[in-house]
Amino acid sequence: MATHDSTIEYLTTTKIGEKGQLTVPKQFREDLGLGNGSPFAVLRLGDGLILVPEQQRFERLCEQISSALAAEGMQPDNLLATLTEARDRVYARRYNIKPSRGRGRKGLRSQRQK
Repeated sequence: MATHDSTIEYLTTTKIGEKGQLTVPKQFREDLGLGNGSPFAVLRLGDGLILVPEQQRFERLCEQISSALAAEGMQPDNLLATLTEARDRVYARRYNIKPSRGRGRKGLRSQRQK
């Protein structure tokens, strides 16, 4: 898992290749644990671009969600307890089925097949 360092530093200059590709120098790929095909989010900031490895963005999102839930006093067990009901609501909405309390996913599927 990558570390979250908020340091801003000039790394290097690179050029856009024939196919619009940028090269990230080996040292920085190694430092950030990036390999071939590593996904990046490309953000525009005024006249500039910010490249953020998707793994780091995902980790930050997870941290934000965890912090928000903790601030509301939510525990993992509380969330897991609602998973089946939430899944049933999504399934019912997706397949235009009227959800009924107490019926599991199997019941929703069999109603759909009628």
